[in-house]
Amino acid sequence: MADEYKVIRWGYPVKTNSDECVNFIDAYFQQVLYYGADRHIILKAGEADGECVLANTLIAFFLAFKAHKDALFHLHAAQCKLGVATVYEKMVFKAVSSWVEAKEPEATLDLHSQLLKDFPKDLASLKRAQVLPENQDENYIYGMLSFPLLEVGRMRDAELAARKGLAIKSDDPWSQHALCHVFQHECRFNEAVHFMETCADSWNACCSFMYTHNWWHLALCYLEGHAHLSKIFDIYDSHIWAALQQNNVDSPQVYLNALGLLLHVHVRGNSTDIHDRMRDLVVCLMDQSSWHQEWLLDLLATWAFAYANAFSQADQLLKGMKGRVNEMQGKRRESMQRVLLLAEALYQYGKGDYTRAYDTLGPNFNVLEYKVIGASDEQLDVFEEVWCVILINSGHISQAIQALERRVEIRSGVPFTWRLLVRDGF
Repeated sequence: MADEYKVIRWGYPVKTNSDECVNFIDAYFQQVLYYGADRHIILKAGEADGECVLANTLIAFFLAFKAHKDALFHLHAAQCKLGVATVYEKMVFKAVSSWVEAKEPEATLDLHSQLLKDFPKDLASLKRAQVLPENQDENYIYGMLSFPLLEVGRMRDAELAARKGLAIKSDDPWSQHALCHVFQHECRFNEAVHFMETCADSWNACCSFMYTHNWWHLALCYLEGHAHLSKIFDIYDSHIWAALQQNNVDSPQVYLNALGLLLHVHVRGNSTDIHDRMRDLVVCLMDQSSWHQEWLLDLLATWAFAYANAFSQADQLLKGMKGRVNEMQGKRRESMQRVLLLAEALYQYGKGDYTRAYDTLGPNFNVLEYKVIGASDEQLDVFEEVWCVILINSGHISQAIQALERRVEIRSGVPFTWRLLVRDGF
């Protein structure tokens, strides 16, 4: 019967006779696009109609990090009703199932791409694959477009896309984030600070990942803009560490923002200043629920454990990483072997064993090879800074000069690169 189907905000039919269920689904989509703090509203869609395939599928996606067993329960509930679901619901179910069940990333991306080919207005899935023509007037599309443009080096196009997104919706946190990336890449740190400071109040409504990530960007801009360390630590304490102390941390990427900021501070020679903060953070990281969720997080945590003399945890984490890589096949396994070497080098760097860190990485370290872990250029750049410090402290001075000069050629406005050159009299 016609009244058994409702239409969600994208215009696609869903098998349910509950208006409330659809309204909660639409509200959830809005939260996803805004990186909002109220994404738990999807749970109310399940309460309104516990047999709705789309509701159960989206609940599974929402719960995947927080409560994996509950996520699998809702996937099973959705699967039991696939026989009466719409084609759209079935395709969303396949894509989300692949993600929740941690299947190969390529397979998951293919499923999202196929979903978008048939249902291109689904902006929630568009976060995984870009389809612009059908969505040119949507609030969030240009922020989504900007990020992949900057990741392939098209900075002018990325800036235009981000600014267009902000012209449509000035408080879109992803457009703000993308524009800050452009500013940072081009060493426009003062411009970035001014822009992000004007945006900061709008982040209070964001989920913990987006909230802490934009504060992380602002802290890095302060760090490069010669701000006093107290300003950076104020951001860490008041916005990043404070978020980790709450019970609604919704993503392992919150830990990424904490660890990434402290590593940036550490590599600049401020080890003593981060000691107490690292001690407290490492205690949180001993909860293994955050392990193996993000490759970048595992890398940073390996350094953190070594720095804090938590060697048994570091060894256990490294063992788990090696086990994951050994299960891979072909070129992916080969590329991820390099990630394991970086993890071991970060472990040695954390202990202060620069010679072994150098020997582990070898003389031809190239940070671009680590894009395979899905991190942004800005997140990976700190590893190249670590590499420069390893070169200097292990006595490979001529190689350090070459590495620093390459960095100057690419981004001449990064103060830390020049400080290394001046400090060591190169």
